[in-house]
This record gives sequence, structure tokens and C-alpha cells, in this order.
Amino acid sequence: MAGGLVALLDDVAVLARAAAASIDDIGAAAAKAGAKAAGVVVDDAAVTPQYVRSLAAERELPIIKRIAVGSLRNKFLIILPAVLLLSQFVPWLLTPILMLGGAYLCYEGAEKVWAKIAHHGVSGAGEETVQDETTLVSGAVRTDLILSAEIMVISLNEVIDEAFWSRLVILAVVAVLITVLVYGVVALIVKMDDAGLRLSQRSGAVATFGRGLVRAMPVVLTVLTVVGTAAMLWVGGHILLLGTNELNLHFLYEAVHHVEVAAHDATGVLGGLVGWLVNTVASAILGLIVGALVVLVMTLTLHRRKPKAAAATAAATTGTDGTNPVPPSRAAQRLDAPADRAPRG
Repeated sequence: MAGGLVALLDDVAVLARAAAASIDDIGAAAAKAGAKAAGVVVDDAAVTPQYVRSLAAERELPIIKRIAVGSLRNKFLIILPAVLLLSQFVPWLLTPILMLGGAYLCYEGAEKVWAKIAHHGVSGAGEETVQDETTLVSGAVRTDLILSAEIMVISLNEVIDEAFWSRLVILAVVAVLITVLVYGVVALIVKMDDAGLRLSQRSGAVATFGRGLVRAMPVVLTVLTVVGTAAMLWVGGHILLLGTNELNLHFLYEAVHHVEVAAHDATGVLGGLVGWLVNTVASAILGLIVGALVVLVMTLTLHRRKPKAAAATAAATTGTDGTNPVPPSRAAQRLDAPADRAPRG
């Protein structure tokens, strides 16, 4: 009896170790897959706060929660089944689909660069109009559908060699973790200025820190936008670089790889970092070129059909220097309000 119990406990220990190893493998694969989607994640975190800019403070977190729930529905009810079926039955389609997503990332990044160079923004940018909450959430969830699809396809490409059920679990983990990460960061960004405003009503160093926090938030949003743009060009260009190689168009990949290896060998102990930087810069340049070509095509075709009134509206919202700067947060506006106005709670 004792021997049988010891054997049973030993079997349980073996199974536990196997389960732990499997969980570690899934966690590592999910982390690797999620890291490849970093450009889209940063862009998602940079874009979403704009949806709640014109809302009352007490409605910000409920709206972000509704958008996050919609994002999970997008991932689990639409995107995850679609990408799993594609990977199971027509895996050869994944590379072209991934390259389309990469081209879209390049287009988004190049469009933002062009808007900055040409001193104009997207039509209607900077406007703070009060919207119906249902309409606002629906628009945000539709945008999230595109970004989430890119994230899931990029992640799938990293675990395509795994078994079906492993792919399912890994992608489900990625979907949950990225949603929590993105909308957790969005909630933190959105409420940071309100936290700063409350601190500014204290005294001494705490009040100074609170006022600095409020002033810093537009800068933080601007930095997020710049980082997101750079990440989109890099990730999109890298996807296209790898995709062309997989489609047997080797010249681009081999040229970048040759320069990367040469830089690695020439820089000694810093070779790994320098080689990565060379590959990253080359991918970003490719992304910018492809994105610029797509922007040119879109400008000469679809964008020409837009009514001229849209341009007049964009001009009306543009700053005096011709740029369209990030508007100050509501907390910053309240901080600048006359002293006889009672700040929000």
C-alpha cells in the first residue's frame, strides 16, 4: 500500500512538472508573439485616449471599459476563429495576409509623417465635439478590430509551427494580456491629469508635482504618437522584408542581412546591438518607402473624391503656425482657469 502511494505521488509530481513546463512554454511563446506586435500595441495605446477626450470625467473609465470589452469580443469571436482556421487549412495565405497588414502599418506610419511634414492633420483632428456614447464606442471598437487583427496575425506568425491547441491557448493568452495592457495603460493616461489636478490642490512640493503632471500629459501623448509612428514603420517594414523572402524574392532580405552581418562583425562586443539597429533602421526605411507609395496612390485616387469642405474644416482647426498640435487636457485647461472657478471634484 505504501509503495503504491509513493508511486502515485511520484506520477503526480511528474505530471505537475510537465504541466508547469507546458505553462512556461506557453508563457514564453505568448511573450515572444506579443513582442512582435509591439508597434501596433503602442499605436493602439496612443490612439484610444482621443476617444474620451471630450467626455465628462466620470464617464471616461466606463467608456474605456466598454471599448475593452468590445476589443475582447473582436479578438475571441471574430479574429481568433478566423486566423486559426486559416492557419489550419490554408496556411499559405498567412504570409500574404500578414504582408497586407504590414503594408497597412506602413501606410498609417507614412501618413502621420506626411501630415507632420505638410503641417496638417487628419480632417477634424483637434475638435472636441460631444458624441453619443454608443456611437463613440462603436467607432472605437471598429478601429480596434483592424489593430487587433494585425496584432493577432503577427502573433500567429510567431507560433505557426505549434500544434492547433497550443496555438489556440497561446493566442488566447496574447489576446487577454494585450487587451489588459493596452486599456490599462489607456485608463492610466486618461486619469493621470485628473490625479495631477487633485495633487495640485495640495500644498508645497506635492502641488508642484501635480501641476507638472498635468502639464506633462500633452507631451506624453505626443511622445506616444511619435514612438507609435516609428514602431509602425519598423514593424510594417520588417514584416514586408521577411514576407518577400518567404515568397522567394530574396534580394531585399539578403541585402539587409549582408549589411547587418558586416556591421555586427565590425563592432566587436556591440555587434549584436549594432546589427539589430541596422536591421531595424533598414526595416523602417523600407516601411517608409512602401507607406509613402501607398499614401501617394491613396491621395491620387480616394482622397481626391473627398469634398473640398473637408479641407476647409481641417484648416479651421489648424493652429496659427500651420500645425495641428495636441490640445491641452481638460485638467490643464482647468489649471489655467481663473481662480474664482471651482475646479472639478
